Amino acid sequence: MKLTVSLSAVVIALLGIAVAASGWVRPPLDSIQLGFRGLGMEEIVNPRAEAKLEAENQAPEALDPPEPGGPSAASVYENLQVLGDLSQNEFDRLMLAITEWVAPEEGCLYCHNDENLAADDVYTKVVARKMIEMTRHINSDWTNHVGEVGVTCYTCHRGNPVPKNTWTEDPGPKQASGMSASLKGQNIASSTVGVTSLPYDPFTAYLARKDEIRVIGNQALPGKPGASIQQTEATYGLMIHMSDALGVNCTLCHNSRSFFSWDQSSPQRTTAWYGLNMVKDLNAKYLDPLKPVFPAERLGPLGDVKKTNCATCHNGVQKPLYGANMLKDFLELKGASN
Repeated sequence: MKLTVSLSAVVIALLGIAVAASGWVRPPLDSIQLGFRGLGMEEIVNPRAEAKLEAENQAPEALDPPEPGGPSAASVYENLQVLGDLSQNEFDRLMLAITEWVAPEEGCLYCHNDENLAADDVYTKVVARKMIEMTRHINSDWTNHVGEVGVTCYTCHRGNPVPKNTWTEDPGPKQASGMSASLKGQNIASSTVGVTSLPYDPFTAYLARKDEIRVIGNQALPGKPGASIQQTEATYGLMIHMSDALGVNCTLCHNSRSFFSWDQSSPQRTTAWYGLNMVKDLNAKYLDPLKPVFPAERLGPLGDVKKTNCATCHNGVQKPLYGANMLKDFLELKGASN
């Protein structure tokens, strides 16, 4: 009897471990139908997880609006390479907001030399200037993705000097010699790709380079199929990242009866397409050029800068901060379209 009980306890324990490892979520769950019945186009929502996400994705209250008028910021402050089009009151208010958004504990001296605020000898000031340019670029030139809601520094930083979700090129763990010396960038249970054996760095090819994101070819054989097995696997890895980053199923963007067909996809797929191209643009124009500015300890294992992906802004929800419009209170970050 004791043996039977012990074996039963072991079996139950092993089943519990298996369930936990499989990502099983206890009911009740909410189901939201996104498309026609019978197509499996549904969004499955865990209300307990949603409550946590809502708490983590609250936009801060805006500061009181600046007093109108006054001298220009460029006439008051030295070495003002961006935001020179603002008044002093607008500029001061925006600096206070950025401090709260990015470095609330460190304060102004996270970026500035306390003996000379105009100096560029603190590297974070040079980085911050480039990030302000990037924010204005997003709000002016990428409205196909961010709409009129736009972004602010808080969208990514959430009170952290370095955003929680960034990436660098991933060389993977060091392997043994011989046939095991190379895993070809996959077969490691990485959280980046949903703890699967898909390629564990889906970002370098698609969000830093301009490799084509494709699962199947667009023409029948014979002829060039348009997508190799490796390309298909890497694409699936990127799609898993996007699904996790936005907290959604594949069917938010794709019609499950024909995943590749654009004319059967939802409008969100077009928005996502612009988002992917926006991320490539930001990494190439604003983040990669900062490599010489960062100290070695702020670079990745292969010496590249931390870059952005979908999770950087979205943080687990379909619309960053659940669509809260912070830009309307900080039109100083709108800038002029390029």
